[in-house]
Amino acid sequence: MNPNSQPFFSGARAGVSPSYEVLKEEHEVSVLGGPQSSTAARTTVINIQADTVVPDHIVWSLFNTLFFNPCCLGFVAFAYSVKSRDRKMVGDVIGAQSYASTAKCLNIWALVLGLLVIVAVIIAVAVFSASALNRGYAGSYHLPQD
Repeated sequence: MNPNSQPFFSGARAGVSPSYEVLKEEHEVSVLGGPQSSTAARTTVINIQADTVVPDHIVWSLFNTLFFNPCCLGFVAFAYSVKSRDRKMVGDVIGAQSYASTAKCLNIWALVLGLLVIVAVIIAVAVFSASALNRGYAGSYHLPQD
């Protein structure tokens, strides 16, 4: 390299930013006749994986807590969803996935049991109202006559 080239971070030139020195150094290398394909040979690609997306199902759990909550399954699913979110914030992906999987299972059970209860109530109301119509009780309020 050129004996007159400057060091990478020079303490003598405190007023000059390091990025200016880096650019100047790269320019000096190319002027001195460095290999033209040196940038391709020295290129390093680092693949940084983004954070693993772990769904915590907190909205689904909240919905099940408010509307479909047989045997408190919606509330328990909500608690596991919050635990999953906490583990995700700490950086424990394995723990977050475990809690999220449990929350998902509890949400499925809460939803299925809640829908079965609603369907059973609708069928019971339909059967009771049909039997009441067959007996003649529905809609006929007869006052006793003296």
